[in-house]
Amino acid sequence: MQDLSHRHPGTAHLARYFEYEHLPTQLQTISRPCHDLAQDMIDALPDGPELTAGLRKLLEAKDCFVRAALDIPKET
Repeated sequence: MQDLSHRHPGTAHLARYFEYEHLPTQLQTISRPCHDLAQDMIDALPDGPELTAGLRKLLEAKDCFVRAALDIPKET
């Protein structure tokens, strides 16, 4: 994510959980679209309880998607 030092602490706190570079490539592919959407929403919307709630729900969805991807058989 870009520098969020000027954003509300709640926004900055949640944004860090959308980072995906540390994940294996297969999981990065799943996580990246959620990161991109989170970044787009942070760029487009003002800080506030609805942005925080939306980011939290997107984070929950991203976590579910990544866990689902763990069940994809690995190619040999």
